[in-house]
Parts: sequence; structure tokens; C-alpha cells
Amino acid sequence: MSDSMSHHRTFEILTAEPVPSRRKPRHRSDEEKARLVAEAFSPGGSVSAVAHSEGLDPSQLYAWRRKALSSGMVAPLTEAASKPAKFTRFEAVGSDTVEIVIGDAVVRAGGDVDPDRLARIIRAVRKA
Repeated sequence: MSDSMSHHRTFEILTAEPVPSRRKPRHRSDEEKARLVAEAFSPGGSVSAVAHSEGLDPSQLYAWRRKALSSGMVAPLTEAASKPAKFTRFEAVGSDTVEIVIGDAVVRAGGDVDPDRLARIIRAVRKA
């Protein structure tokens, strides 16, 4: 036998398990996203807790929340919101004009105003 044949050789056998495939993204409806955002904004609500209970990454829920805030569809509660709300009684009359009181501002709108335009006006008044 030659010298090269007299040496012991060691071989290592590696085994591997397949990496689990990435979870398929779940499509959530706008209504479901709105519900989760509202739940995260609710008093005592936690973005992380809501996200984990729904199997979401918290960053996804934060992104939906940011989008809702920037679109003006929701507004965060402020200290002023903790004051008691004032309600007023009114009687429906033949007038097509509606008055909406937001803080110190009064928005008067006719019945023929475009709802999207009215929503933009209300958001502008809320920001002021």
C-alpha cells in the first residue's frame, strides 16, 4: 500500500431541512383596515397588541394608521377632546342649510354642497 492510502480520511455528511416558504401576504379589505386602525386609536388601544392579535407586523398597522391620519379620515384625540361634548337641540325646518359647529368655528352648508367638498372644508377647519 502506498503512503497516501494508509492515512485515515474523514468525511462529514451535512443534512439540511428545507426552509419553510414565506407566508403568503394576506389581503385585507379597506373595512378591515379601518376597523383595525380604529381599534388601535381607541382609548387604551395599543398598536402592537392589536397587530399581534391579528397576526400582523406592527409596522404594517402603523403604516395604515399614518395613511389614515394623512388622508384626514381620522384625527387623533387631543386633550381638548377629553372635555365634555356640548350638544344642541334643533328642529328640522324647511331650510336646506346645515350648521356644523367645530370648536369656535361654524360651517354653514347648503343641501346642494358636494359631500367630498364639505369633508375637505371640515378637515381644513379642524386643522386650523
